[in-house]
Amino acid sequence: MIDFNGELPNMFLFNPTCDYAIANGKASWQPNHLLQKMETDLTTLQLFLARNTDFIIANRLPSEEFLEKLKTIGIHPPGFILKENIIRSTITEISKNWLFPWGWSPAAHKLLSPLKNSCAESFKNSPVFNWATEHKSLYSKKFAVQVLKQITSTVPSSDLIPQNRIAEICTSKTEVETLISRWGKIMVKAPWSSSGRGLQPVTKIPVHPKVWEKILGVINEQGYVVVEPFLNKAFDFSFQFKLSNEKIEFLGISNFITDNKGQYVGNSLNGLPVNVSPEIREFQQNVIKTLLDPLISILESTELATLYEGNFGVDTLIYADENDDLRINPCLEINIRQNMGYLSLHLEKLITSGKKGIYRMFYS
Repeated sequence: MIDFNGELPNMFLFNPTCDYAIANGKASWQPNHLLQKMETDLTTLQLFLARNTDFIIANRLPSEEFLEKLKTIGIHPPGFILKENIIRSTITEISKNWLFPWGWSPAAHKLLSPLKNSCAESFKNSPVFNWATEHKSLYSKKFAVQVLKQITSTVPSSDLIPQNRIAEICTSKTEVETLISRWGKIMVKAPWSSSGRGLQPVTKIPVHPKVWEKILGVINEQGYVVVEPFLNKAFDFSFQFKLSNEKIEFLGISNFITDNKGQYVGNSLNGLPVNVSPEIREFQQNVIKTLLDPLISILESTELATLYEGNFGVDTLIYADENDDLRINPCLEINIRQNMGYLSLHLEKLITSGKKGIYRMFYS
């Protein structure tokens, strides 16, 4: 059973490219230059998840000035170890609790393998201790579509997305064209991608050759694409969970922000933003009550319960249908890893009670 707070130190690694590593499948996979820069720039991000007795494996060590500033606001940071020094470090021999990469992949397992033997027995006995071939499909967006179908067929609510608007799997240009004919505007997703990357909206007919090139490139690389109707988004939020010993614990709701391309921008902290309409507020409250228990029950009945331990989030989408009525896609994606929504729950603890905040990421 997972024990985040054991006496031994946990080890954290920020590898947000884990989904791409899973798609590639090779333990030797490396992210491209821009993705490497992102990992390096954000390498200390998990200090907000760690205790001061834990360690973060970093691409670059933070400055002493930065660490001292954290202490002045009551944040006592963990220790830091350079990624390139893992093999040479005594940390390989020191008794440890669990290893917590941002997400698991064959490449993450290879990198962390020198640390595994000195970890707690609970970690060694967990389903994430080694990579298995069946893990790949679990981390795909196809798995989320399967869960969505179960939810919509199980939960009797007119608030849910109708069956004829649920995403479909496409392996050819012809299949994608069929859905364009059916739905008009569509969103095409790569099976393995994160934070709104790997998205391709199709809103103009005829489809531009460059757009087809991207879509068919994903099909060629990853085997298929997930295609869903382009919905009139009203609000994004996610359910945050912890899975341990085949049981799921609800951690909270994360209200997140995406740009007009669907890419992740940040999170609203301590509840909904002040500018959210009363209609959306009431709708969100109602669907959370309706969905939470069935969602947990369905997820515990899937292979996720036996193949994974750790944090994960279920992204949802509140949208306005053709009659301008609010509906929800209750399982837009499942992020089987640590994620920005989970991080936001920790950041909320640092805000004065009764106040709101925004956590944003930007590239400049």
